[in-house]
Amino acid sequence: MALDFPRLLAELSDESGALLGCLAGLGADQWDQPTPAAGWAIRDQMSHLAFFDDIAHLALSDADAFRAEAERLSGGGMDFPDRVAEQHRAMTPADVTEWFKNSRARLLAAFASEDPRRRLPWFGPDMSVASSATARLMETWAHGQDVYDTVGVAHPASTGLRSIAHLGVSTFGFAHRLNGLEVPDDPVRVDLRGPDSDEIWRWGPADAHNRVVGQAEDFVLVVTQRRRVGDTALEIHGSVASTWMDIAQAFAGAPSRRSR
Repeated sequence: MALDFPRLLAELSDESGALLGCLAGLGADQWDQPTPAAGWAIRDQMSHLAFFDDIAHLALSDADAFRAEAERLSGGGMDFPDRVAEQHRAMTPADVTEWFKNSRARLLAAFASEDPRRRLPWFGPDMSVASSATARLMETWAHGQDVYDTVGVAHPASTGLRSIAHLGVSTFGFAHRLNGLEVPDDPVRVDLRGPDSDEIWRWGPADAHNRVVGQAEDFVLVVTQRRRVGDTALEIHGSVASTWMDIAQAFAGAPSRRSR
């Protein structure tokens, strides 16, 4: 998929705006409702996004300072997202919302002034600026899904599904290595139907035996570990595709079948 960086940033902006719109309709008590991520309320989902927006901005602006902060965070154990959430639970909903709004606006402005190919440090391998923006889109969509599930409303149609699906396909090897498995040589064909029913997004060779077929939203729900594959309408053909969909993980961190 050819990179259209301005479009990617517009997708991130749109997804951010939709989530902020949902938050605007919540009462203060709803911020303490438990979400599908065990131990996390809506407040924790949003402080997580704001905090890691600030960390992503640090990676953009000061690589050495980022590396020091990443070492500090991971040095206390790989459960640091939980510790970050706990540290910010005293914040009011208004303060968390303002934090997220301001941090996201600052990050979007910083992305817009960057070369999308420039390499940045991150937790694990370095990534490009474009990959960093895609990761923020994926995180916003996934943590937003937890918020939407908690308050019982449908996730608004996202313009960024193709970008997130592409990240899900691109992390095929990563997911296997993360789980201590050899990366299969057999390719997987992925055919996904976008929100527009006439649009099909395709990855992999057309003659591949292993295939994943279905709605893009279902695929994204699986690779962000917001749904198990058996709870979607995805069609899975072949043992390689089946194993992959069981371990698919489009985000950094320890392996998990249902993770933050």
